[in-house]
Amino acid sequence: MTDGHLGLAQAPPDGSGAAGTGPAAPGSDPADGTARGTGMPNGAADGTGSARPAAPAASPAPSAAVAAPAPAAVALAPRVPLFPALAAVYRAQLSRAKVARLPLLFVATFQSIGIMVLMRGVVDAEARSSEAHAVVAGSTVLIVAFVALNLLAQYFGQLRATGGLDHYATLPVPPAAVVLGAAGAYASFTVPGTVVTAVTGSLLFDLPLTHLWILVAVVPLSGAALAGLGAVLGLLAPRPELATLCGQLGMSAALLLGVLPAERMPGPVSFARDLLPSTYGVEALMETFAPSPDWAAVLADLGVCAGVGVPALAAATWAYRRAALRS
Repeated sequence: MTDGHLGLAQAPPDGSGAAGTGPAAPGSDPADGTARGTGMPNGAADGTGSARPAAPAASPAPSAAVAAPAPAAVALAPRVPLFPALAAVYRAQLSRAKVARLPLLFVATFQSIGIMVLMRGVVDAEARSSEAHAVVAGSTVLIVAFVALNLLAQYFGQLRATGGLDHYATLPVPPAAVVLGAAGAYASFTVPGTVVTAVTGSLLFDLPLTHLWILVAVVPLSGAALAGLGAVLGLLAPRPELATLCGQLGMSAALLLGVLPAERMPGPVSFARDLLPSTYGVEALMETFAPSPDWAAVLADLGVCAGVGVPALAAATWAYRRAALRS
């Protein structure tokens, strides 16, 4: 209501309005000269002449175009150096080979001993004869070919077919550690069988046991060359059946070309024998059965095994990278 005598706009009884000429009510904006009322639009006055407060401005709706923040990238584990990774893979593969391949090692050992027993009645069993040397040395290295060439080719072929390479690809280890660790484990797995075969053959053919310590060099060097070849065959074979076939053919070549005396082979077969890496391990072991071994020839044969083993393992590492990328 308006006081007719004073001409002042009186505030409503509840005190929410303000007199027109009085001081601004709390919450009013004196800059725009608009008194705030109760429930009327901005700048509007009610019937009593008092201004109503403006409605609060609506908060802006969140823009739909704003994308959700991208998840933070997970940091990968640092790559393990070559030698610690090689030691870890070697221990794991050696433990696996002991469990899964132990029966096959017995088979390979009995097979080699059986071949020597069979050849005992065929070749000249006189001590110091070259035929006896070839039979014992070839049967001993045959175990290395059976495990490092045949079984390793089957292992990598099956690993590729079942997607096992993806597991190793996720590990922070170099590809060379995977190949060298598996090759070293399979080559080391042949040590008991080669020792038993060499000792049994020497006793069977009456050969000296003096220089059998050369197996410490023959087994790892010839095993490295054959394991690298087996890994290449297993990783490059498009199917595991072909990897098994290639491994079996390689082992058969080591059997036929290593056990039989070289001087009784025809020319083309002798040339193929020279291409097989295990031949030079056989030649080195054969030389130690002589009364006076030619150690220069032994070192030369072992050097050939090492010279073949290095590029063979390098080729296996390349084949592993290629197979891991395509798996």
